[in-house]
Amino acid sequence: MAIALAITAAACWGLSDFLAGLASRRVAVPIVLLLVEGGGLLVVATITVASGEPFFTETRDALSAIGGGLAGVLALGCFYRALAIGTMSVVAPISATGAALPVVAGVISGDRPSLIAAAGLAAIVIGVVLASRQEHADAEAAAAGRTAIVLALISAVGFGGFFVLTNAPADASVLWTITLARAAPIPLVAAVVLAQRPRARPSRRLALGIAAVGTIDLAATSLVILANTKGDLSVVGVLGGMYPVATVLLAAVVLHERLARLQQVGVVLALGGIAAVAAG
Repeated sequence: MAIALAITAAACWGLSDFLAGLASRRVAVPIVLLLVEGGGLLVVATITVASGEPFFTETRDALSAIGGGLAGVLALGCFYRALAIGTMSVVAPISATGAALPVVAGVISGDRPSLIAAAGLAAIVIGVVLASRQEHADAEAAAAGRTAIVLALISAVGFGGFFVLTNAPADASVLWTITLARAAPIPLVAAVVLAQRPRARPSRRLALGIAAVGTIDLAATSLVILANTKGDLSVVGVLGGMYPVATVLLAAVVLHERLARLQQVGVVLALGGIAAVAAG
């Protein structure tokens, strides 16, 4: 069950990231981030209140969920900007290297993946590294590519922090973990939008579309947090981190981004690693 939930979450994340990345090429990233976070918050807050689920009994769980939300929004902000200025098929796999954080946390907490699963995790990590290799046409593109890689690495740390920080509170309440993780960053992102007053603003139709992307992202977040309550953190974290596979495929089909041979090998390794983890 945990494996299926994590893989589904990865597919949803890959789709939402691709759509948000496209939007970030037309609209200022803070606005995209605010709409994505706000759209997801509206849905999950409604569900949480309607369910009547009790709030956390432990303050540390609430604080951990808030911390996870802040780490996640930092990751998304850097990630969306990287998608806007870089090549999606390069940026997305690099962002998944944050899978190393939950793996380490899982092992420290006592998780012991099988030999097959461990080999799968290694294949996934190697795969995303190979998928990140790219040559640039000119100096300007190379500079943008380097900036995108740095932002993607920062987002990797943030995503890894999100997985780790939301693991414990999710055991107490999945709904409240998601709600707090979504609500906590909203004032910060709104303040950034007000301070920057970005000129690139969406039309009403585009704004609604971006907010809808937030519900897809919410579905992914919900699925991976639920998966964490049913399986090993190390396995769920890496499988959930395989969202770049979907993003790379969408970029190839929709944007006609071309993958070099090493990148193709990386995608195959990542897919093989997912199969190995599932088998283990």
